[in-house]
Amino acid sequence: MRVISEEIYNIPRERVIGSNISFETRMTDEGPVIFRRRGLVDPIDDGAGKPVNIELHIGRKPILAAGNSDGDLHMLWLAQKSGFRSLSLLLRHDDAKREYAYDEGSEKTLQMAKERGWVVVSMKDDWKTVF
Repeated sequence: MRVISEEIYNIPRERVIGSNISFETRMTDEGPVIFRRRGLVDPIDDGAGKPVNIELHIGRKPILAAGNSDGDLHMLWLAQKSGFRSLSLLLRHDDAKREYAYDEGSEKTLQMAKERGWVVVSMKDDWKTVF
C-alpha cells in the first residue's frame, strides 16, 4: 500500500502503516548505498502483527480501525480498547454483482463484531457505488 498510497489515494506514504521492507547499507566507492534485502521485517502487518506495527509507527492506540478480514481482528479490538471513544468497522465483501462476494477469511471477525458491537458495513446493502 505504501508504494501506491500517494499516487492513487493522495495519502503520503509516511502516513501508511504496513509491513516493512528490510534494508541494509553497503559501502561503495561513492559512499553508503541503501539496498533492499529479501523478505520483510517481523512482524508482518497482519493479525497480531497489526497492533505491533501501529505502536511502532504511531505510538498510540487507534480510535478508528477499519478492516475486512480475520487479519484485522486484533487491530479492530485494539481500537475498541483504546480507552477513548472509538469506531471499529468491518467491511463485508458481499456484493457478487458489483465486486466479489466472500466471507471466507472473515468468519472470526464477523462473529467478534456481533459480540463486541462493531459496525459492519455491507457492500451490497450499504454502498451506492462500488468502484
